Amino acid sequence: MHLRKGNLLAIVAAIIAIGCITVSAQTLTARHSFNGADGNSPEAALVQGSDGNFYGTTPLGGAHAKGTVFKIDATGNLTTLHSFSGSPGDGAVPVGGLVQGSDGNFCGTTASGGAFFQGTVFRMTSSGAITVLHSFNSFFNEGAVPVAGLVQAGDGNFYGTTAVGGQHFQGTVFRIDATGNLTTLHSFSGSTNDGSNPVAGLVQDSDGNFYGTTPSGGAHFQGIVCRISQGGGFTVLHSFTGYPAEGGVPFAALVQGNDGDFYGTTAVGGTHFKGTVFKIDAAGSLTTLHSFSGSNGDGANPVAELVQGSDGNFYGTTVLGGTHRKGHRL
Repeated sequence: MHLRKGNLLAIVAAIIAIGCITVSAQTLTARHSFNGADGNSPEAALVQGSDGNFYGTTPLGGAHAKGTVFKIDATGNLTTLHSFSGSPGDGAVPVGGLVQGSDGNFCGTTASGGAFFQGTVFRMTSSGAITVLHSFNSFFNEGAVPVAGLVQAGDGNFYGTTAVGGQHFQGTVFRIDATGNLTTLHSFSGSTNDGSNPVAGLVQDSDGNFYGTTPSGGAHFQGIVCRISQGGGFTVLHSFTGYPAEGGVPFAALVQGNDGDFYGTTAVGGTHFKGTVFKIDAAGSLTTLHSFSGSNGDGANPVAELVQGSDGNFYGTTVLGGTHRKGHRL
């Protein structure tokens, strides 16, 4: 299945749902129900700030119906810190989550808004004061529409991806410093030896390199796992086939396990063509750990990343499958 750009973005808009995964809880307690005025349709995971509160984003809702940043404590008291307006001086539609920088401020991305209406990188204080660090402009050969959040590297800079834009309009990997200076490290081409349209963030290994996925491109047009250095050196570690032996179309970011290997999910492919969980090492050796079947005792079509629990096991979710065909926790 060769995903065209338009089809891919439609899938991104329709099914990307990276949420907070509870590892050990057996009873679910709703802490807050969004009403639209204080946000709508949160997709990204929460981040716990150094003050003990949790911070997150909603891509819709708020005073201008273009998304919010909020703070919520453990008892469920929610404060809307910022309502995005989508004006040239503000972003809109924050799909990705936040990261708290070493300076105590939070940084994130918006998929729209900004000076060129192609998305932004922003910094926010814990009280909600927003500064737009960069407005993306694909006409300058840089990326556009950042869907994923950022990661702060050991060098103090932030690294991220854009779903489109770049030299080939197939997405980019970028670096941005605390003052807003942005460098495009890689422009995806969608060719057989490159990926395209990344919608997931990056993870940094102890070797200083970053590892990520794209849901399209590669030798079989089923997506890739890639490595990129802080200087922009780029390597495709694996091109997914989507055949029964392995999955295809990885939407989610990777997570590095305690063993040093990287773990991830694919939305389709595998033995039953309903997605997989896989392991890959830094050299590119990939092992399919599970092929989803969509049966009563199994899920189907995972699009979110995994989390490793304190017991050493990995936990995640699927969009479909399970007893009621409404999704499954694994």
